[in-house]
Amino acid sequence: MIGYIQGKVLYSEEGVVLLENNGIGYEIVCSGALFAKLVTDGQGAAYTYLQVRDDGVTLFGFVSPEEKKMFLQLVSVSGVGAKMGIAVLSAMNVGDIAVAIASSDVRRLTSVKGLGKKTAERIILELREKVSAAQLPAEQGGKSAAAPQRVSDKEEDAVVGLMSLGYTRAESVRAVRGAIEGGADSMEEIIMTALRSM
Repeated sequence: MIGYIQGKVLYSEEGVVLLENNGIGYEIVCSGALFAKLVTDGQGAAYTYLQVRDDGVTLFGFVSPEEKKMFLQLVSVSGVGAKMGIAVLSAMNVGDIAVAIASSDVRRLTSVKGLGKKTAERIILELREKVSAAQLPAEQGGKSAAAPQRVSDKEEDAVVGLMSLGYTRAESVRAVRGAIEGGADSMEEIIMTALRSM
């Protein structure tokens, strides 16, 4: 099995990267974090999972072993396919997913496009006992970082816009709040200011 690839980006489009290593181009369906990193740097490494099915072979890529582990946990749940697993990881980072599962936060999980309430409940039911402490965010400054981040409707629209560009939810929330605190008002101003800070 191909578990790790390092190389140069030859091509990228809509979450898919062609990564060249020793003259061979590997087409990788990337998590949001990996896609953003590879496209920004023009090169890099991916932790990969090779899925073999009757209708084809697909190589999925992740930015870290922890992200790959979370993906495998998600797709082990009945009704959660690889495409949905990648969608969840592109909308939330590993810590946020672990917190949502551990705290039975159905609303947080269903904020992922295409993930319904029943599937979210099934993810929580099947993975709550499997999510390890290592996947939960560490406490920072005496306050737990595990609490889900609450945002206003206006902030959420800007956050979703940044996430569509490949940034994680946590990164997007921080940047959007920083932009608003800095005086940005319109949606365009907020997103442009947030992008400059990332």
